[in-house]
Amino acid sequence: MQKFGYEDLTILREEPLYDGFFKLKKIYFKHKLFAGGESDIVVRELLIKGAAVAVIAYDPMRDEVVMVEQVRIGAYDPKLNNSPWLLELIAGMVKTGESPEEVAIRESEEEAGIKVENLTHALSVWDSPGGTIERIHILAGMTDSTTAQGLHGLAEEHEDIRVHVLPREKAYEMVSNGEIDNCIAVLGLQWLQLNYQKLIQAWG
Repeated sequence: MQKFGYEDLTILREEPLYDGFFKLKKIYFKHKLFAGGESDIVVRELLIKGAAVAVIAYDPMRDEVVMVEQVRIGAYDPKLNNSPWLLELIAGMVKTGESPEEVAIRESEEEAGIKVENLTHALSVWDSPGGTIERIHILAGMTDSTTAQGLHGLAEEHEDIRVHVLPREKAYEMVSNGEIDNCIAVLGLQWLQLNYQKLIQAWG
């Protein structure tokens, strides 16, 4: 079976549409077709966000996971009658020159007031690549969940974050019943459910 690669897609033209906290471009491209030949010109708007890191902050002694709650304007939809305050993994954007591990340590302190150690790569995924450039690196880190409490966030970034400590089984139950419904938290907690015993062994 033929496998396509980056060389099978050709960027014809790019138009900058917006340059702010994120960038927005209009991309004109062609690509090879599974049936043979080449596509017509395809035009897509592309939101360029970069890379981000999410942290599965896990306490293996107490079998608990540290999560954060904050408002997300993208989840605001009165027709659904759901709260736009989401329960999430600790997360943040990768700044120029930072490693994923450095981001995990920084964001854990800023968003939850905790320290994470023994950082372990869980998985990396594309976030909605049909219209967004964003690579999410999910790391698992060992923490002491008794230190996680209170309100956090940077005022200059308009963050208002509340910390939650959940038993691992409870967090996974909330994924299963739809209470936790943002994709990065779902992926991270599913990974934790499958791999927590390996973490316990690796972290001693």
